[in-house]
Amino acid sequence: MCVFVQSMSHAAAAQSANIIFICVHREHYGFLETMAPHLEGKVLVDLSNNLKKGMYPEANAAYLQRLVPGAAVVKGLNTLSAWALQNGLLAGKQVYLCGNSAKAKQAVGEMATKLGLTVLDRGSLSAARELEDFPLRLFQEWRLPLLVAIGLIAFFFFYLLIRDVIYAAVEQDKNISYRIMISLANKVFPIVSLIMLSLCYLPGVIAAFLQLYRGTKYRRFPDWLDRWMLCRKQMGLVALGLAFLHAIYTFIIPIRYAVRHKLISTVVNEMKNNKTTPFYFDDTEAWGTDSFYVLGILGFFLYVLLGLTSLPSVGGTLSWREFSFVQSKLGHLTLFICTAHGYIYGWNKFLRPSTYKWYTPPGYMLCLIVPSIVLVLKFLILLPCVDRTLTRIRQGWERTEPKEEMVMTKATNL
Repeated sequence: MCVFVQSMSHAAAAQSANIIFICVHREHYGFLETMAPHLEGKVLVDLSNNLKKGMYPEANAAYLQRLVPGAAVVKGLNTLSAWALQNGLLAGKQVYLCGNSAKAKQAVGEMATKLGLTVLDRGSLSAARELEDFPLRLFQEWRLPLLVAIGLIAFFFFYLLIRDVIYAAVEQDKNISYRIMISLANKVFPIVSLIMLSLCYLPGVIAAFLQLYRGTKYRRFPDWLDRWMLCRKQMGLVALGLAFLHAIYTFIIPIRYAVRHKLISTVVNEMKNNKTTPFYFDDTEAWGTDSFYVLGILGFFLYVLLGLTSLPSVGGTLSWREFSFVQSKLGHLTLFICTAHGYIYGWNKFLRPSTYKWYTPPGYMLCLIVPSIVLVLKFLILLPCVDRTLTRIRQGWERTEPKEEMVMTKATNL
């Protein structure tokens, strides 16, 4: 395919086109003021972005409109990356437009639609600053999940540091600080991962009970719950990342120096003393260990499946029913299996006094609280009497208060 490029002056180029893209930085807008007569009645599409928020007292598009008052300025397409433009990956991408001229926005919107873009009108040019701030957002939807994860990691790290390392140094006069790097981390990661996974499904349960209490689906959720529900995908991906770390840390346990040294020391001591330590096969322990590993493997597999279906390239190929089945049904199954994985880990330790160092419960007990609450509440929602009412509410039915029913009855009689 041949592409013909014609070289001409700024004035000639402005006169020959109806839609003109301004692809220069704000500090170079000065020359456009001298071209104002040639830009009369033209549509100027401002694609500029700034290096930081609040860099100028007014939006770039508003400044451009002030320089060229006779033109119709439209702010938009500034959220497209150069990589997407270069590789032709524009189909389905959402772009925003704003401007004071509906006709100009329509012309730019039609052109963007022909390129495969999805256009969203943000209103007048007063929204230009918001559009210019979009590319400057840094992990906007990830902030809450990351803050929660970092807070939980910090809490459980210091909690387990006190229970395991400091307790051994104070009460048993042992230095096991070397366990901080792997053993302690391999306890923190699965604990936080399970809590983060349960936090993905807790807001949905809260929302269901809130709808049951209100008797309608047409009232907005509180802002904190709405924000929580919007970042569930990010929470799930953070939980998946921590589960990956747990799996990797578990695989390297046998090759650690401390583990190899302990095994070799045991063998050497038995050889020196000419004594063999008897090892009896315990059926209960064998069942518990195998169940623990199987549930861990199944839980991790479902974890990965949930993570894959949350990707746009995979989730976009699924129907709504398929996506809902994976994210809801399999999601709760994943939470159940991972919670059972934790319960089996400590099934024979709950009643041991030695488990509660300095009268504090171990970390895995604490991490089972939130997922257990979520599973119990979900079970209550699945009860037929509750599920029927919730389904009716989500289909549009509203519960009428007794006073309202009396008023409606009187009005009908009159």
